[in-house]
Amino acid sequence: MTTKTDYIGRFAPSPSGPLHFGSLVAALGSYLQARSQQGQWLVRMEDLDPPREMPGAADDILRTLEAYGLHWDGTVIYQSQRHPVYQGQIDTWLSQGQAYYCRCSRKQIKEAGGFYPGTCRDQQLPAADSAIRLRMTQPVTAFTDQLHGQIAIPRALAEEDFIIRRRDGLFAYNLAVVLDDIEQGVTEVVRGADLIEPTGRQISLYRQLGQQEVSYVHLPLAVTTNGNKLSKQNHAPAIDKQHPKPALLAAMRFLGMRPDDDLMASSLAEILRWGGENWQLEKLPKTTAITLETEL
Repeated sequence: MTTKTDYIGRFAPSPSGPLHFGSLVAALGSYLQARSQQGQWLVRMEDLDPPREMPGAADDILRTLEAYGLHWDGTVIYQSQRHPVYQGQIDTWLSQGQAYYCRCSRKQIKEAGGFYPGTCRDQQLPAADSAIRLRMTQPVTAFTDQLHGQIAIPRALAEEDFIIRRRDGLFAYNLAVVLDDIEQGVTEVVRGADLIEPTGRQISLYRQLGQQEVSYVHLPLAVTTNGNKLSKQNHAPAIDKQHPKPALLAAMRFLGMRPDDDLMASSLAEILRWGGENWQLEKLPKTTAITLETEL
């Protein structure tokens, strides 16, 4: 159990486009949880996938957070600068026989039932044109979410040897995020409910590394009336950097808070201070998605 003095939370966007309302909900939720615990709030840029990144997006995201009064602690970490760390851990696992090369295609895995059956585990394949998988020695079939309670994970998914470096040489999200959270001392991850599924794999990595796992809070996603989540891929509109208060207060209401209308006349610092003082996990909507009735 963490105390109020050692709480470290974080917001870790990918620079594939500007922040939208769904991003703001995730940023604000993680920020208020950290500040309500008198803890630190870090920002990390998850720039692992260059083909999906938008030029200038990383800087735009940071300027947007500043415009909304969401000031982070410490230095922003960029995953693109941490490749040697990820590769070093992979090399250790390869030398220990805990990781191995795999050439199975998505089509082959689909034909095998949708879960990787360990085809290449003992084949001693060469590195060329191969992905790298981790032998699953610590399968996690359930975890406790601080908002949603016990979350079950299908056994076939939990026991799957998953990819830690792709065939194209890019490092896998699950590996990078866990190594970074350990490096930064993160104690709790507050993020969108779209990331519930990989949580079991991330917990298994903590255990395989012999590290204390973090706790998790998965916030409800903002979805449109046609059921699509707000995302950069779905061309969700960027939030307004020039007039941040309406979206900030809307995000608070989305998260189950009830800010008074007169807060609109307050400064961003005062609005966020009110948010930190009134933030309570037990008052968050216990759902994984909320439909937005109006455009933001």
